[in-house]
Amino acid sequence: MKTLLHPTYFPDIVAFSVLAQNEIMWERHDNYQKQTYRNRCYVCTDQGRHMLNIPIKHVGGEQGRQKYNEVKIDNSYPWQVQHLKTLQTAYRSSPFFEFYEDDIMPLFKKKFDFLLDANLEITKVLCELLGVDFPKEKTDHYSKEHPDLVDARFLVNAKKDIYFDQQSYTQVFQDRHGFLKNVSVLDLLFNEGTNALSYLKNQSLTFLNA
Repeated sequence: MKTLLHPTYFPDIVAFSVLAQNEIMWERHDNYQKQTYRNRCYVCTDQGRHMLNIPIKHVGGEQGRQKYNEVKIDNSYPWQVQHLKTLQTAYRSSPFFEFYEDDIMPLFKKKFDFLLDANLEITKVLCELLGVDFPKEKTDHYSKEHPDLVDARFLVNAKKDIYFDQQSYTQVFQDRHGFLKNVSVLDLLFNEGTNALSYLKNQSLTFLNA
């Protein structure tokens, strides 16, 4: 059975573990909501867990809610420059940052108009680097219930805690902050390199059946 998942910004390890272990269909017709991983991710810096947030153009008034696939990025703010500098500062001493830097860099040079397009292209590049088949199937309408799919859309909620028995790996600033769970898969990639895919496939996903 396929799993329904949101495209998110540099997906976290939970979401990428689901992606690496299952056939995925992307949700692209729901309403956009604030405080989700649609436009944010977390990385590990010398200060601890740090959020990278994509600014978006909000609509209001008579327009009301936006569909996720209609949300535009606010490129008047140099968010890509800031995010790249943060990653370079945080991970330049990690074992595999230089190995992947040239592959990641173009994602911060290309201008994206729509948030969904940016997230899908970012995930596609990450899939290529990790050796995971990039899912191409997308929803063609919104439905609250999908009895023929495993619904993992709840994972997009950045404020919702789930029980994820994540295995630890060595992080750059672990001696300062301890192991920081479920940050962006970038953290895993820069620290574990070619071992990252095996790690993702070995994570327990019992929360999907809860």
